Amino acid sequence: MSAEREIAKKLLQIKAIKLSPQKPFTWASGWRSPIYCDNRTLLSFPEVRSFVIDQFVAASKGFEPFDAVAGVATAGIPHGALLADRLQSPFIYVRSKVKSHGRQNRIEGKLDKGQRVLVIEDLISTGGSSIEAVEALREAGAEVVGVLAIFTYGFDRAVQSFAEADCSFQTLSNYDILLAEAADQKYITAEEQQLLAKWRKSPETWS
Repeated sequence: MSAEREIAKKLLQIKAIKLSPQKPFTWASGWRSPIYCDNRTLLSFPEVRSFVIDQFVAASKGFEPFDAVAGVATAGIPHGALLADRLQSPFIYVRSKVKSHGRQNRIEGKLDKGQRVLVIEDLISTGGSSIEAVEALREAGAEVVGVLAIFTYGFDRAVQSFAEADCSFQTLSNYDILLAEAADQKYITAEEQQLLAKWRKSPETWS
């Protein structure tokens, strides 16, 4: 089994990803969705956590050389910190907005101008939070080598956003692989697999 497939299998097993085509979830954006992904859940499962970090280490080689790892607040912080620790690399993280008190930082940790930074996310949906973090790092003088995340829904909007930002990205697993694994493991029926595939094509109007 490929690493991409193994990650999808593990995320389903620990319910970090839940599929509910008959009773959709409601996202913060207001979209009705048959899938909910919370990769913070895997932090509570040491074996899964270690496997994911192993895959991050392997994937990060495609972005070398880089000087530091940056986590995107909040869900990307623990995964980024674990990767940085494994690589013995400096770690920083990027807030969603400037801190309202104290030093009013957007970026926490030591970042020098000209440093090459690998950005870590837990999930890429539309790509908005990732791109905002990339731009914040660039404004601070960093060179972003790319974004690495655990999972993506594979929305066209995300692909377009990263292209417009001139930023490469990679994920350890994705929606198509997840659906195939979910069908093989009998989490969903063939009919539900088709329904889930339709959602990805037009999530705004699916419900």
